[in-house]
Amino acid sequence: MEQEMMKPEWYQVAEVELVYRTKVKPSQRPKITTSVDAYEILQKIWNHDKIELLEEFKVLLLNRNNKVLGVLDASSGGITGTVADPRIILTAAIKANAVGIVLSHNHPSGSVKPSRADEELTVKIREAARYLDMTVLDHIIITSEGYYSFADEGLL
Repeated sequence: MEQEMMKPEWYQVAEVELVYRTKVKPSQRPKITTSVDAYEILQKIWNHDKIELLEEFKVLLLNRNNKVLGVLDASSGGITGTVADPRIILTAAIKANAVGIVLSHNHPSGSVKPSRADEELTVKIREAARYLDMTVLDHIIITSEGYYSFADEGLL
């Protein structure tokens, strides 16, 4: 006991543990093969009371078979934007053992046109994911009436 109290301050650090728990069987996980599949899943999980109120950023985490391992609510912002931190997104992907990710956010304005900031963030996350042997399969902008797919438009 005395010996433990004499440890220097630098020795007292936080413990980091990687854990992934799921109650969903692999056969029950939805599979994404097209942007329509991703959009349909996002439509089901999005809070429709907020879709035209504030901007939110969500990430679908996928396994090698493009089945959804989980959904990350990465950020929630205001009317004109939200801040999605690539480090948080990639940390969640690593923790879930994801090899693919689908980025998504909504535009409360109803416009599906990506902003310059949307394009830059997509490139930044795609490049960072590449170093971790992960693939950004799509970035989908959703509204209450439709969606825009970066992959379908050749931007990925």
